Amino acid sequence: MLEKIKEAAGFIKNIIKETPDFAIVLGSGLGKLQYEVEAIHTLEYHEIPNFPQTTVAGHGGKLIYGILEGKKVLMMSGRFHYYEGHSIETVVFPIRVFHLLGIQNLILSNASGGVNSNYSVADIAILKDHINMMPEHPLRGKNIDEFGPRFVDMSEPYSRKMIAVAEQVASENSIKIHQGVYVALQGPTFETPAEYGMIKAIGGDMVGMSTVPEVIVAKHMNMNVFGISVITDLGGPDIAFAVSHEEVLNAANKAMPSVITVVKGLVKNYSSSL
Repeated sequence: MLEKIKEAAGFIKNIIKETPDFAIVLGSGLGKLQYEVEAIHTLEYHEIPNFPQTTVAGHGGKLIYGILEGKKVLMMSGRFHYYEGHSIETVVFPIRVFHLLGIQNLILSNASGGVNSNYSVADIAILKDHINMMPEHPLRGKNIDEFGPRFVDMSEPYSRKMIAVAEQVASENSIKIHQGVYVALQGPTFETPAEYGMIKAIGGDMVGMSTVPEVIVAKHMNMNVFGISVITDLGGPDIAFAVSHEEVLNAANKAMPSVITVVKGLVKNYSSSL
């Protein structure tokens, strides 16, 4: 796997020539952010050696390198999920590639179901922490010392500095934004009312099917991570509303202007030297 990661990174590096300031992963229905980038190079996933392919509606399948708010960004339109049948190594493959490209800052977006009573559909929430309930761990097995240590410090999974900048951007633009704990489950079924209740009982504010494996691997490589989620449905023991993928995408589209504003502001104003 290490050689495959190096081959993919080498292919991309030969094309973009520079080290991006940020890598950005676009989650369900959040693909419109790609149109904010002044694209310099666009690579279809199938063009990149060893790169996985997406299978989920609402997820593109290309890497976009360009300029966003004066910063160099590499944007991943479409991510890979464990529930698609990918191995956990495949799910986190792009994050490993980003590291070998020299990228220090990672922005992850997703759609999630809300269980916090203060949340409404189409709200946005910054991930301040997470609870990993995925059935497989991306660092299980022989450690690759070239990437990071055997035992990884997770005391700050999401950069407090990046969160502070995003909060300031939201405040300046009168955008309602939450901070919450994201719980990662395997999927692909949406949660039952009782499962939503369990998420709330263990301290979760929202639940989804992605992101956490990527965060774990990013922290293994000492990257700065920021996560932002669109609340696309609500659930709990006393809430039994039907939910569909189409509704998830509709809610994501409604929240898109706010997500774009926050992410653009973060990219513009954040520096790892802050």
